[in-house]
Amino acid sequence: MSNQRNFILAAVLSLAVVFLWQAFIINPRLERERLAAEQQQAAQDALKKQAGEAGAPTAGATGDGAVPSAGAGAIPSAPAPAAPAATTTQAQADVGRVVFKSGKLNGSINLRGARIDDLNLALYRETVDPTSPEITLLRPVGEEGAYFAEFGFSPNAQAGELPGRGTIWRQVGSNELAPGSPVTLEYKNDRGLTFTRTVALDEDYMFTITDAVTNESGTTVSIAPYGRIARLGRPQTEGIFVLHEGLIGSVGDQGLDEIDYGDVEDDPAINRPRAESGWLGITDKYWATALVPGTPFVSRYTHTPGAIPVYQSDYLGDAIAVPAGGEASVTNRLFAGAKKVEIIDAYEADGIPFFSNLIDWGWFYFITKPLFGLMNLVFAYVGNFGVAILLVTVLIKIAFFPLANKSYASMANMKKVQPEMMAIKERFPTGPEVPDAQKTANRQASQKAMMELYKEKKINPAAGCWPVLIQIPVFFALYKVIYVTIEMRHAPFFGWIQDLSAPDPTSIFNLFGLLPYDVPLLLMIGVWPLLMGITMFVQMQMNPAPPDPTQQMIFKWLPVVFTFMLATFPAGLVIYWAWNNFLSILQQGAIMKRQGAKIELWDNLKGIFGKKKAET
Repeated sequence: MSNQRNFILAAVLSLAVVFLWQAFIINPRLERERLAAEQQQAAQDALKKQAGEAGAPTAGATGDGAVPSAGAGAIPSAPAPAAPAATTTQAQADVGRVVFKSGKLNGSINLRGARIDDLNLALYRETVDPTSPEITLLRPVGEEGAYFAEFGFSPNAQAGELPGRGTIWRQVGSNELAPGSPVTLEYKNDRGLTFTRTVALDEDYMFTITDAVTNESGTTVSIAPYGRIARLGRPQTEGIFVLHEGLIGSVGDQGLDEIDYGDVEDDPAINRPRAESGWLGITDKYWATALVPGTPFVSRYTHTPGAIPVYQSDYLGDAIAVPAGGEASVTNRLFAGAKKVEIIDAYEADGIPFFSNLIDWGWFYFITKPLFGLMNLVFAYVGNFGVAILLVTVLIKIAFFPLANKSYASMANMKKVQPEMMAIKERFPTGPEVPDAQKTANRQASQKAMMELYKEKKINPAAGCWPVLIQIPVFFALYKVIYVTIEMRHAPFFGWIQDLSAPDPTSIFNLFGLLPYDVPLLLMIGVWPLLMGITMFVQMQMNPAPPDPTQQMIFKWLPVVFTFMLATFPAGLVIYWAWNNFLSILQQGAIMKRQGAKIELWDNLKGIFGKKKAET
């Protein structure tokens, strides 16, 4: 009975994990997707209505950010009144662009404001189809989902017109921007200041922006550099608590900022104190943009409401003095690309503190990241992340073998002493026929006798829970690895599994695609979820059937419940669980046989299916 109670406890813990996942991940995701779709449609309807009205729309409607015309030292603001969207788009098209291209990026820089607002990720597609469009990360104002990065100088009346959102830059030369081939832009204002901007691009996803200022005004001027990333409209997110999407940063000693879109809507100006170093930006599940200031700075995260709301991460650097007849320069960086682990880690090693936090490793980061490192190492040899999952599962089994061995050995010993345990219970009855006073004494005597028996036979009655309890943090860590790392995105296994980060696309309810109709999401029970359920059922049947009918019902239906619940999990995770169950069956069977304990599998199966046959 103690062994059965331990197994039930393990089953309940496992069920809790699945139901919590359903309650806090799947259900909120579906609800947020619905709300995001409604909000997006409302924003589009509002924009269409405003486009047909006379006069300039509000800043929120145009979605274009602005730098305030207040005195020097102001942090760049979110929107200010601007021309209608169509006019803005036409103006951007007229001033020209500087094209950039590398093996990983392609796009262009808008010469109006020197905005980086057109950027595609050349190595990533929207679907598993290699002919599908490239992922578009940044879009210019005037397009749906506008998203851009911009650098400039905070307005200062003494210094004249400084580079900002409306500045028209001139390209020096005609070359395209490429790794090893920077471009130079130039702007001269009406006070004798010449700004020379050099934009360089590395082999990955980092832009380096160097602004050199020459002062021929005849007097020393003080100017403060700024940078900002603005996103127009609230994007559709996964909407689950295990993944952060929204505004993000690590500024000075403030720790990691993870600010959801809803958080900044509730608090539309989240300010951070002056810092010597750090970074901030906006992150999606697989992609991100981040500003890396080159001087001490203050920063903030903002939200500006409107028909098209604006979400912005920005900073204002310390003012730099440019002496009369002299020059000064400042260098900043912009990351815009895929959150590939080795690339992000390399940037952190290159001097961007805590940049690896751009990837959401989660609460179990001390397990998650090493687990990914191990999986990535195995992948380097086998070339398939699905196979890597299988091999890493074997390695995890080997690592925990001593503990699992003790656990299964204890469970086997528990089965061997079942007759003695029943004899103790018969010797100290606690049934309704026993008086209450005697019942209490018998219960205490029974527990004491059980403890002596456990000690004599070297049995740990709680050992049966350990295999499942150990698996839970590994399960969560592996879930995070499969779910958040871009290396797993569109990673194929074999056959019909072409994306380990997505659920198994097959379903038993249309005979795995043989019948020509789609099935509801609830009924998408694919091959791998079925294999997981079968292996879980077999593993549970290796133990004696519990005498209590309620417990028997739980054991009978638990694999079915798990099959339906895990069908929505990423296929890579379900493959792991099915494979882990299979290895556990082999391990438990071998240990029980070595301990001389009876394996109840065949008797239990005969009991289940024999009973059904007799009933029919």
